[in-house]
Amino acid sequence: MRVVVVGGGLGGVSVAVGLHRQGHEVSLYERGAELREAGTGVVLMPNGVRALDALGLGDYVHGQAMRATTGGLRDWRGRPLLVTDAVHAERTVGTAHVVSRAELHRALRAPLPAHLVHTAAPVQRLEPDPSGVVVVSHGQPVTTADAVVVADGIGSSLRRQLLPTHPGVRQVGRLDLRGMLPTPSGLDVTELLASIMVDRRTGAMFGLFPVGERDLYWFTDTALPEARPSAHDARQQVLALLADWHPAVPALIKATPLAAVHVDAIARLATPLPSFAVGRIALLGDAAHAMTPDLGQGASQAFEDAAALTRHLSEADAADVPERLLRYDAERRPRTSRLMAAASRQSRMTSQTGAVAWLRDTLLRATPPRLATKLLAATWHAQ
Repeated sequence: MRVVVVGGGLGGVSVAVGLHRQGHEVSLYERGAELREAGTGVVLMPNGVRALDALGLGDYVHGQAMRATTGGLRDWRGRPLLVTDAVHAERTVGTAHVVSRAELHRALRAPLPAHLVHTAAPVQRLEPDPSGVVVVSHGQPVTTADAVVVADGIGSSLRRQLLPTHPGVRQVGRLDLRGMLPTPSGLDVTELLASIMVDRRTGAMFGLFPVGERDLYWFTDTALPEARPSAHDARQQVLALLADWHPAVPALIKATPLAAVHVDAIARLATPLPSFAVGRIALLGDAAHAMTPDLGQGASQAFEDAAALTRHLSEADAADVPERLLRYDAERRPRTSRLMAAASRQSRMTSQTGAVAWLRDTLLRATPPRLATKLLAATWHAQ
């Protein structure tokens, strides 16, 4: 079949490779001038790694295993709240990985022949007709496909075209600041690795994860100012807010070059989509189910989408496409809808302040490590 993939992010390149390996005639259209992924680190839960394995794309991730360490939740001083045993979790449910987003993207796109990729080619419209779906770029029809995969991200314009009555994206009032850097000399962060710190006074969060043998990936989650700040202003605001935290926290933020600091207002789909399939068109990744990052499942769910879509279109011909995409929708939409809700609940739990947050911390401290690991495993298995 002729398949067009719109969007060259992690999910888009993964499904393009999967469908290409199935023997389909794949074209990938990317609005950017080159096929690349900017950013810092990316968390891959065990279910996401299994999805990459199903696509035959897991080798890079397996070569970047995260250093096993005790993780969980801590307070802003670094004192344990909910301690998990990563070694036990690895034995029981598999390994979580944190890898460089740019390096992962390079590894995933490597099997895709260059002539299948069209850069600087924004897709503006998809027009179904009796022979398939006409793909319009730069105001002109560029090809007709038997199936189209929309993987153009959280701000998807094609999603708005396909589902015009859906309310779209909603800001959640939180600011995400993140960076990656080599471990600074003389700074001991061992006790904080694979941990998320929360502050019951302000609802702020800070997470720290090892990447390979020498790099660190960190992120913060704080209340969003009225106007979205620049990277410089956001870093200054966050440093002021976290000034009395564990000393390693402001030290890491200060040590990260400003060019390596990324700022985003956290957003999610206001409600789950009514369908991931519209005729011969399927939605994938954030275009289909953008959720808050609180469960670390965003990339993993995009990879699950890619693996499911590749499987459902296996040995399909053009006449089968609408029915096969309905099967994809039936498999993926209920699961991602549950995760969207679970991520929002987790966001509300970790951003609590005052007496409610004090009670939360008291209950977390009373949770035995083995039970905490089981709770972590339940999250990894994604409801």
